[in-house]
Amino acid sequence: MSDRLPSNLEAEQALIGCLLFDNAALERIPERLRAEHFYEPFHQRLFAAIGEAVGRGDLAEPDLIQSRFANDPAFVEFGGLGYLADLVDRAPPAPKAADYAREIYDLAIRRDVIRICNEGAYGALDTDLPALAHVEAVEGQLFTLVETGEQSKGVTPFADALNGALAQAEAAYKRGGKLTGLSTGLIDLDRKLGGLHPSDLDILAGRPSMGKTSLATNIAFNVAKAYRAIPDPDAPNGRKTVDGGQVLFFSLEMSGEQLATRIVSDVANVSGDKIRKGETTEAELKRMILAGEELRSIPLYIDATGSLPIAKLCARARRQHRRTGLDLIVVDYLQLIVADGKGQGRVQEISQITGALKGLAKELNVPILALSQLSRQVESRDDKRPMLSDLRESGSIEQDADCVMFVYREAYYLARSEPKPGDPAHAVWSDDMSKVHGLAEVIIGKQRHGPIGTVPLAFNEDTTRFGNLARERDEAHYRHPYGDA
Repeated sequence: MSDRLPSNLEAEQALIGCLLFDNAALERIPERLRAEHFYEPFHQRLFAAIGEAVGRGDLAEPDLIQSRFANDPAFVEFGGLGYLADLVDRAPPAPKAADYAREIYDLAIRRDVIRICNEGAYGALDTDLPALAHVEAVEGQLFTLVETGEQSKGVTPFADALNGALAQAEAAYKRGGKLTGLSTGLIDLDRKLGGLHPSDLDILAGRPSMGKTSLATNIAFNVAKAYRAIPDPDAPNGRKTVDGGQVLFFSLEMSGEQLATRIVSDVANVSGDKIRKGETTEAELKRMILAGEELRSIPLYIDATGSLPIAKLCARARRQHRRTGLDLIVVDYLQLIVADGKGQGRVQEISQITGALKGLAKELNVPILALSQLSRQVESRDDKRPMLSDLRESGSIEQDADCVMFVYREAYYLARSEPKPGDPAHAVWSDDMSKVHGLAEVIIGKQRHGPIGTVPLAFNEDTTRFGNLARERDEAHYRHPYGDA
């Protein structure tokens, strides 16, 4: 095998000659081709100069463009104006420009693959770092190469970022919901958050039994159920998401079957407790089967591996993104992820985990919804509504998160303080319970993109379903598509 890196100078000469002969051919080549994809540095500068001239509305031909290279030693070395004229004379027809562009781009990617693998092989000799760290570093670079055609995004002009922001706003307007992010399916929560935003790390925290897993499951299901895509050859799996999304759910605590049971319970409107005990009626079982048939096609993917190291979690997310494309990642929950290093304190481990998740969200350009436990100090207060300081190892979580939300249900605590029947206080307790039964709160304690505050939601404890309060609190008027309970 030759040690020479893959390249094709003849293809580079043919494309540049074609562009100098007919500037309109620039519109025929893929936008992903950039100057740095050319192997010969002088060709890189030539291609860039042609693009800049055409972008200004000027004519890019040998006589006009040679002034750009008056002080360029390579221009003289290659033959000066005569070299440019020769490229034009031998230029292929304009329709061939795209073929040469693809050849140049393909060879550039091959060179990057060789460089990445060589660097990975050299880095693997460093025994001071864990082997998996080297594997993940190489895989991350290769993944970025697959997704973007470059090893890293590097410095981005503000104009490019502005174009992306305007495209997101336009897409949100066309959806009709006026959201710039991904809809959770919960109207009031969407209004407060503007949806879940790409590249954001969102934390959903709560004490045990508050319903954080249920809420995350509801959101994941709502997003997957709303999924709609159109053909797009440049997108993963050849499809571009226009509504809803494809969801990857890392369930480190529950099995895939337990998670699926929660969703079926919600959709079929059958008590999860009855399902677990085998006490469902024939009618309820029929509703579950009908619901299951509908649910089979939703793009919700579950990884129920327990004690998953953060490096493997990120690697699996990247692989799934390559295979199907992803629009949302859910992690249940932070404290069950294993940090890569050994001998660190738990605060440092959580810092590593949240930093990696934030980096993954930016790399894949998707929101990540990560669940977190709260410390027991909540239980020692009269008002048990959580706050940022209640987060376990709160420093790094609060710092890395773009949004921190807490799930709180007053009914959970009130139910555990029931006076004995016949006690005069029981009547007061019953009245208080009636006011909070079926209610939940999502307390937004931090939000980079908007205000903090509290969002009231409906909660059905039998099916662990969170819903839009105004529409679904009155269960007497709620009919399910698979029949009444």
